[in-house]
Amino acid sequence: MLENNISTVNNDVKTLVKDAQALFTAATALTGEKAEELRGRGMRALDTALAKAHEAQQSAVAAGKQMAQSTDAYVKENPWRSIALAAGVGLLVGVILGRR
Repeated sequence: MLENNISTVNNDVKTLVKDAQALFTAATALTGEKAEELRGRGMRALDTALAKAHEAQQSAVAAGKQMAQSTDAYVKENPWRSIALAAGVGLLVGVILGRR
C-alpha cells in the first residue's frame, strides 16, 4: 500500500513539474499579462508538486516509525524467536555468499 502511494505521488509530482516546465516555456514567448498569467500558473504547479513531495516524505517517515515500533514490540515480546530468525537469515545470507 505504501509503495503504491509513493509511486502515485511520484508520478503526480513528475506530471506537475512537466506541466510547469511547459508553462514556463510558453511564457518565454509571450509578454505582458498573458506571460504573467502563465508564469503564475507555473509557479502554482511547482508549489503543488513541492507540497505533494513533502506529504509523501511525511507519510514515508510515519510509516517507517510505525514499522520500527512494531518490530521493537515484536522483538521484546518474542526475544528467542527473534534471535532464531536473525540466525536463520544470517545462515541463509552466508550460504548464498559462500556459493559465489
